[in-house]
Amino acid sequence: MDIGEILDAIGGRLAPGPVPDDGPWILLALAVAALAVVVPPLWRLLRPGVTIVHELGHAAVGILMGRRFTGFVVSADMSGHAVTVGPRRGIGRILSTWAGYPAPAVLGALLVQIALHGWARTALFAALVVLVVSLVFTRSGHTVLAVLASAAGIGALWWWGSPALTALLTLAAGVFLLLGAWRHLGSVLRRGGRQDDPGQLAQLTPLPAALWNLSFTLVIALGSWWAGATLVDLLR
Repeated sequence: MDIGEILDAIGGRLAPGPVPDDGPWILLALAVAALAVVVPPLWRLLRPGVTIVHELGHAAVGILMGRRFTGFVVSADMSGHAVTVGPRRGIGRILSTWAGYPAPAVLGALLVQIALHGWARTALFAALVVLVVSLVFTRSGHTVLAVLASAAGIGALWWWGSPALTALLTLAAGVFLLLGAWRHLGSVLRRGGRQDDPGQLAQLTPLPAALWNLSFTLVIALGSWWAGATLVDLLR
């Protein structure tokens, strides 16, 4: 394959593609996502994807607020943390700290819309680029492995997956991130402490952790409603 053929192949994988027009593929994607969240071995295997999105959510909002992103860690217990450098207080620190828990739900809802409108391959390429760039900011061997595994899976699907399979798995990934966002929120509601995001936000602002948890709940609920309403319309 010469350079022209490679460029043509890449271009073909960036263009929008067809979406299956029958309802069962949507139900199959929903079943795959639900199994990935509720079956413990699958959840342990795939949960790092939710944690990576959580940490990169901190990073993205921090950068948008003028902070400097220096690295992130995904631990063996699937917890994580991201570091942005800037003023210790103020709106930039607050928003970058807040962004972690909503990030998987926001990205998940977007992936649902993308998958249902034919842009799955384009989105996968964008995700692959973000993951490859984020390798520069990994700060542990476990984090490198988690990011590499995610990038390898996304890259293989983007290059070799058929349009139908790509749409199905992108939709499943979006629903998985939405459900994973709820599961992560449930964990912090049950066992959250001063070092978790709501606890840190309570230290940075006059508002208690409970109100910050409510804000996470509202954003995740809105993302779930947006994705759910679209899916219900297509299944009717």
